This record gives sequence, structure tokens and C-alpha cells, in this order.
Amino acid sequence: MKMTLPRSLALASVAAVAFAGCLQEGPGVSTSHASALASAPVAAASSTATATARAGLPDFSALVEQVGPAVVNIAVSSVRASGGETAGENPFADDPFYDFLRRFGVPVPGQGGQQGGQPRVQQGVGSGFIVSPDGHVLTNAHVVDGATEVTVRLTDKREFKAKVVGVDKRTDVALLKIDAKNLPTVKIGDAEHAKVGEWVIAVGSPFGFDNTVTAGIISAKARRLPDETYVPFIQTDVAINPGNSGGPLFNLNGEVIGINSQIYSRSGGFMGISFAIPIDTAMKVRDQLQKYGKVQRGRLGVLIQGMDDDLAQTFGLDKAKGALVSQVEPDGPAAKAGLESGDVILAVNGQDVKDSTDLPRVIGDLKPGDKVKLQVWRNKASREFTATLAEMPGEGSKPVAGKGGEKPSGKVGLALRQLESREASRLGVPGGLLVEDVAGPAAKAGVRQGDVIIAVNNQRVTTMQEMTARLDSAGDRFALLVLRGNQRLFIPVRLK
Repeated sequence: MKMTLPRSLALASVAAVAFAGCLQEGPGVSTSHASALASAPVAAASSTATATARAGLPDFSALVEQVGPAVVNIAVSSVRASGGETAGENPFADDPFYDFLRRFGVPVPGQGGQQGGQPRVQQGVGSGFIVSPDGHVLTNAHVVDGATEVTVRLTDKREFKAKVVGVDKRTDVALLKIDAKNLPTVKIGDAEHAKVGEWVIAVGSPFGFDNTVTAGIISAKARRLPDETYVPFIQTDVAINPGNSGGPLFNLNGEVIGINSQIYSRSGGFMGISFAIPIDTAMKVRDQLQKYGKVQRGRLGVLIQGMDDDLAQTFGLDKAKGALVSQVEPDGPAAKAGLESGDVILAVNGQDVKDSTDLPRVIGDLKPGDKVKLQVWRNKASREFTATLAEMPGEGSKPVAGKGGEKPSGKVGLALRQLESREASRLGVPGGLLVEDVAGPAAKAGVRQGDVIIAVNNQRVTTMQEMTARLDSAGDRFALLVLRGNQRLFIPVRLK
């Protein structure tokens, strides 16, 4: 297949690996990603369909005719604030991949250009699908984020100005409303019972090409992505490109089981891995957005991290499981219930927390004010606590910069200095030791310059003398509790 490399892809080739949310998905021409397995036209001859059936391959034509009318194209307009590059200042400013790459911190030509440019209108496209006959439409939050105008276009060419009922950035789900009646709707499926390896299709508007159909299989379920703690994504190999965001993922029964949301890419275009939000997660968000205009989530008031074999042995667990509490918010629900840093949460209301990524989702599915029973591992024994959840707020500190100079020393490989009282006060800790340089076992374990060590094996350290004493009694395996930015985490260190 002949492939062309337009300017947008030439620009995208500078990208490091990025999880792409397909923001500001503008029109443009890109490499074709035709799906050979779903290429039969709707009006294919019956003999072709019969041959396809004999070969054991699905024919999607009837399915597409059934589900297509409920899939919509979404066009958005937004205004770039003064200070960004205008089209005249930066030749890449109107490129559909430009904002797409900048959003993920990828260096691109012209970034950081002149300040004080004039505001300009930007256009973007996305996809969505109708979930109620009276005009409620689901899409991605990032498709309509910052939009000043949203237009929904149906397959019969009717266009409606849409009202954004609400957005939830934590799950990347948005609910729109158009003024129409008796609209075709999708059937809602059950993502929980979808199987890895089964066929699925996506319908959407990649690069603005309306009602494009692509097909593939489910590659994995319950996939966790960095910084995406509330969504157990469905991974597929269905071709997804800028403009597909917000569109439905259908099973062969014509039921929506997911909302296409992200791709994993080195180029900005599809590379065989895409991710969809499970429809059950999206519908829970839809219900709250429709009722309250926002999503209310429970908050326990802890910072957590994952467990590995080294940490499990350090804390006396038989295997790596649960969510390790690295910090307890003062006066928060967990603190009031009696939880402490170093506790491992093993279950919530009898539901096992197999991995730390399970906890935010389980707690987030509960309402503020709900009481929860927590099974907690502390001092090599299981205990039970009851907490009353608060409401999840918005989000946001800077790590302490090391002054350098000292070389790493000692068996651990740390060059440390005691925090000054003003530094400790600013960080909200009674004291600690700043890592000015790191090497050896500590570096191998993941300790970084600028970390602040505040405990060894959950025993507080504020001076070099305390640190020496703790390390002397710790043996060859121990856990450092460090403050990194505004987060606390345990780092297991092995000396041998």
C-alpha cells in the first residue's frame, strides 16, 4: 500500500511515546488505515457475504446499517487565549497535530514562540452517540473541553447546536443535549462480559471523515494507564485516529461496550493500540452529570502506592497485594478512622483490593457520606476500620531543589543534608533529610535527587544521627518513606 507523509505526520514524527487523547482533532489528510477484514461495502453481493461467512470472518455490513444512525459527528469551536502563536508567527499553528502533541509535552517546532499574539478561533472534530430519544449524547470530555460552541451533526445531515450538560475529566466523559425528539439511540451493552479476542467495531469521524467504520478485536481488559486511576480501559487493535474520540465501540450484537478515548502512539497516528472507556463506567458518569451537572465521588483522604514483592516482604505480607498508604491527609476521613502511613488497605466493604489501582475506583464509585469498612494490614496483622467518606475535590507543589555538592556515600549510596526549619515548614513535615545526590543501591531502588527522606521502616527520621541509627538496625532490606513533590511513597531498598 502506498503511503504519503503529509506535513502533519512529519511534525508528529518528533514525538516521544505519548498517550494521545486526540484533542483539537482537526481535518487533515493522513495515511490510510484501511481494515482489510471490514472492507466489504454495505451493498456487497450476497456471494461475497457467503464467501466471507464460509471463511469464518464476520460481515459487518448489516451491523453498520443498524447502528450507524445513532452515531454523530461533533464539531467544536474554541478561542486560543492571547499569548499563543498565531498562524502567521508559527507555520505549524494550524496543523491538526500541533496542539495534540503540545498537550503531552512533546517538543514541537515553534513551541514557546512570541507572547502577546491575537486570540484566534480553533476548530476541532470528534464523535459521539445518542443515548436517549430526546437528544442526550455521550462523547469524550477532551473533545468539548474549552469549547465556545458545539455542533452535533446526524447521519441525515441535520445539525444542532449542543448544550454541554457536564464533563468529567477524571473519566474523560461528557454529556451533551440537543433540542430534538424521537432520535435513534444505541443499545447499551455489558462491558464486564466482553471477552478478550472477540470482534468489535468503531464508528466515528477520523480526521473529519464522517461515519467511518473500522474493525478489530479486544486485546485486553481492565488496562490501567498512567494517571488514569478511575477507568479500567478496554484495549483493542481497532484503528482509532484523531476525530474518533468520543465515538462508540460496538460488539457484534450491535451494543455499545465502550467509548473510544485514547491511543498509544509514537507518531500521533494509530499504531495498533487503542483504548476505550467501558460503557458501564461511562453510564454511571452520565447518570450523575444528568442529575447534578457534575460527578460526586467518595474521598478517603490517603495517598497510596502499589505493592511489589520487596515491599510485601518488608511489611510482612505473604504476597504483593493491596494499596500501601504513603500519606494520610490530616483531619481527613482516613485519619479520623485511625489509618496511618504504612498501613496496607486489603479490602473495602469485603471487596478485595488486589492492586493499588483498584482503590480509587472502588472509593470513587461510592458517595460522600457513605460508611466503608476497611480491612487493613498493620504491624504484620489484619485489622478493621470504619471510615465515613468525604467528597472528592479538584487537583495540584514543587519538590525541594537540591543544592548539590556532596557526593553519595555509605553502603546505601545517599548524600543527605538535614532540612532547615523553614524548608520543613514549607513542606508540612516536622523534619527530614534532603537527598542531594544518589548512587548505588538507593539509586537502583528509585530514590531521586530532591527526594526528602522522612522515615525508615516507618520510623521517623529528622536528623543524620537518627538516619544512621535506623539504617544500622534495618539490615539488608528496608523501606524508605520519601516526600517527592506533594506525594509520599515507600521505596524498598536492597543492599545485597
